[in-house]
Amino acid sequence: MAFKPTDKDLTGFEAHVIERKGTEPPFTGMYTFTEAPGTYLCKRCSSELYRSEDKFASHCGWPSFDDEIPGAVERRPDADGRRVEIVCKACSAHLGHVFAGEGQTAKNVRHCVNSVSLDFRPAAQLATETAVLASGCFWGTQYFLSRIPGVSKTTVGYSGGTVDNPTYEQVCGKKTGHLEAVEVIFDPKVASYDVILRVFFETHDFSQKNGQGPDIGPQYLSAIFAKTPAQETSARKLIDELKAMGHEVATQIRPSATFWPAEGYHQLYYERKGDQPYCHVYRQIFKPAPTGIHEIGASET
Repeated sequence: MAFKPTDKDLTGFEAHVIERKGTEPPFTGMYTFTEAPGTYLCKRCSSELYRSEDKFASHCGWPSFDDEIPGAVERRPDADGRRVEIVCKACSAHLGHVFAGEGQTAKNVRHCVNSVSLDFRPAAQLATETAVLASGCFWGTQYFLSRIPGVSKTTVGYSGGTVDNPTYEQVCGKKTGHLEAVEVIFDPKVASYDVILRVFFETHDFSQKNGQGPDIGPQYLSAIFAKTPAQETSARKLIDELKAMGHEVATQIRPSATFWPAEGYHQLYYERKGDQPYCHVYRQIFKPAPTGIHEIGASET
């Protein structure tokens, strides 16, 4: 059966790039700086397009690959009459452009691809677990949670609201019910869910009820979206432990809800800016600190 664009819903910006051959701004895509092992898929039809081992740092502002999975990518003359467009062979989704002769790798080819045209499947996906946590501005939350040993991927986005696929502007309007949140994919053999939660609590003011630091509003509340009964049990146990220490805890435990990834320019914000969070700071609360946690705080002082 031929692929139909309506088989998979796209956001307005995704459609602008994938269907109308637009381009995302340089250095804003969520996969520009990724180095994790895995496979890059077509956003529209989920066909496998590129392997992580063929990705390289071209410093051009977009994900770059010097080879594709055989038969996955089609080359076409671009409408500008100068460049060569690349599209998904299976569904004709616009990916970007391909260039030759730049000498950046031994293969002398650069596939310049829009992040928004791609999805990523980590190589260790089957061995991972997922947590969804909210602690104010998701830039700062991602900054610290992504540094935990055993975490393979973090994505900022929105969860807990009533509108499908919300935009940043809609969430900031405080009418969708979403919280700024971070989805964390981790290896439980390296970092348990309990370890993830400890860093979560130790990097924000969990006693604040109306936001986080100077960021005030319902989208900035502290919350744990428990995906399983075991996660809920771990969350309640740590909250009880904090209360026993004399801390006030405003963190909500909410049932699992749909997580909507945020726009590409929000992903790995501080890494791209070369800066550090203004409203998230590491401070050790739990003792002893699990292996690796103290290094997160030490590296930022």
